[in-house]
Amino acid sequence: MVVSDNIFPVTDALPDDAAPARIGREIRDLRKARRLTIKELSLATSLSIGHLSEIERGLSSPSIKALHDIAKALGVTIGWFLHNAEATEQGERDYIVRAGNRRTLKFSSGITDELLSPNLRGQIELLMSRFPPGAVGAEAPYSHQGEEAGLLLAGTLELWIGEQCFTLNQGDSFSFPSTTPHRYRNPGDAETVVIWAITPPSY
Repeated sequence: MVVSDNIFPVTDALPDDAAPARIGREIRDLRKARRLTIKELSLATSLSIGHLSEIERGLSSPSIKALHDIAKALGVTIGWFLHNAEATEQGERDYIVRAGNRRTLKFSSGITDELLSPNLRGQIELLMSRFPPGAVGAEAPYSHQGEEAGLLLAGTLELWIGEQCFTLNQGDSFSFPSTTPHRYRNPGDAETVVIWAITPPSY
């Protein structure tokens, strides 16, 4: 997957307003959402556990290269961590996501996810997914811990929950335990847009 975010030049320093404490929280939140231990992240980045711990606690500021390595291991680009360094007012960052400042993930399937939650620290994650015609969320059913629910804003969605297949249209909503194998696709010839609520956060 590729992140569509602001791209920052590869220098040896972060922007002045990219506070180490905020960057560290973003890294820790995403690592936990990915269900990775700090040891696993250390192995994936060749950064020591101690250094990663200091970064996550805001005691040390990562270099751009270290942040690139961390981002790559977590499946994003550094824009994921720096997306609101300039565009969001200080008092808003923990609570508000402005429409033009969403973190975005683009998948090889053509599906685009926009994170509507300001962070991944809470118990729930809010996403907007856009499915181009024919896009498939997963070739095979998959399951994970938690629950998810959604509202179809536009288009048509085929949703498999266990052995059942449901066709949803604009205005329809759904909810199911994520422990039940599931998958989905857009069977139509127009874009499908879905708002998802997922608990716990899965990014």
